[in-house]
Formats: sequence, structure tokens, C-alpha cells
Amino acid sequence: MTTAEHLETIDRLRTRDFPDVRGRSEVGVSGPGYHLAELGGSRWYGDEDAADRVAGEDQVSAEYDALQQRLEERWGRADSFTVMSLRLRALTEELPEPWRQVCGTTEQVDLWRVEERWVALYEARWGADHSPQLTAVVTVVDPP
Repeated sequence: MTTAEHLETIDRLRTRDFPDVRGRSEVGVSGPGYHLAELGGSRWYGDEDAADRVAGEDQVSAEYDALQQRLEERWGRADSFTVMSLRLRALTEELPEPWRQVCGTTEQVDLWRVEERWVALYEARWGADHSPQLTAVVTVVDPP
């Protein structure tokens, strides 16, 4: 997808109602108070060589940078933070969704407050055999 298509997806999710129960959507997963959009990436590397892996990761990073720049043009500089403290908290307490999933799949999040909703952008990591996945979250659930 292109940056324009990513922006369209985020805009659509910002105006969409949230479902009563968690389930798959056409772009990812939605649940009470959140939409999580899988925008690109996350393919299994299998037997690909190192050069193919690097190219795949570079592609996701480039898409991330382009989308982040466009979002900052709209809403200003993002609040960037690492999720290590959330991971530690998740060991002793139940974190609300979507933040439990976010902290389990990334190390850093860019976050904007847009009207009554939060928009988060990050690269999800599903394991060493998968490329990173460009991911966005739209939620009314405050970050813990």
C-alpha cells in the first residue's frame, strides 16, 4: 500500500465505531475501544537470504518514515516512547487492549492525541523469521 492508502485507512478508523467484542476486521483486529490496522510487511522469510531480509526490513522502515512524516504534518510531532516499562508492568498486572498487544510486539511507539482518540504508529515484530509489520492503532483507551 502507499502512504496515501495508509492515511486513508487511519482516517477511516478514526471515524468508525468500535465493536462490542474483539474480532478480525478488513485491515486487522478491532475490539471494544480500539482498531488495530496491519498496514504492511509481516511476511515469513523462510529460506530467503540475508540481502532479501534486509531489503524487506528497509522497505517497512521507509514506509514507516513516510507515514510518520505525513502524520506529523497533520498533527504535530509525535510523542515517542519505548514500551519497556509497559512490558514490565504486564508481568504483574493486566494491561488493557490494545496496549497489551502493542507492548508485546514492539519496542517503540509514536503517539498522537487527535480529538478524543489516540493514534499510535509502530513496527510490530512477530519473530526472527518474519519481517516487521507497519501497524497503526486508533483507540479511546488511554495509554497505561
